[in-house]
Amino acid sequence: MSSLTRRAETFSALVLEVFQLNGLLLQAGDRLSAPAGLTSARWQVLGVIDHGPATVASVARTMGLARQSVQQTADALVSDGFVEYIENPHHQRAKCVSLTAAGRRALRKVEQAHATWADRMGASLAPSLLAAAVEAVREARLRLEKDLAEEGRDEA
Repeated sequence: MSSLTRRAETFSALVLEVFQLNGLLLQAGDRLSAPAGLTSARWQVLGVIDHGPATVASVARTMGLARQSVQQTADALVSDGFVEYIENPHHQRAKCVSLTAAGRRALRKVEQAHATWADRMGASLAPSLLAAAVEAVREARLRLEKDLAEEGRDEA
């Protein structure tokens, strides 16, 4: 096994913290969204299409997820009456997912719970620490996006 440089160890520690944070955020999101009949995944999809109808593929790209997983979530949301499929003026076969009135009400309910929770969590951290964390994670994401795009070009 090769030894990691100090930079590699630190970056790996960041990755592990983000993985753990992601799991905890999904748990918290499930708790926040459950009273509205949603899950974190469903909340995320509703949040994306709150800005306007979008295709499943577009929602998946926005969320950084596989189209198939978003398709399953969208189908479940349709079954529960939170969204509906509508015609896509730009494509005959790829329908758009659009919020229903019930979906909009559920999303607003979760947004209210989220605002209270985010205020409480934000107040528990020093503003400078929170701002530095946001900046560091954003920069890591941007560099990872660039790295993955460059690898994609190399494979093509």
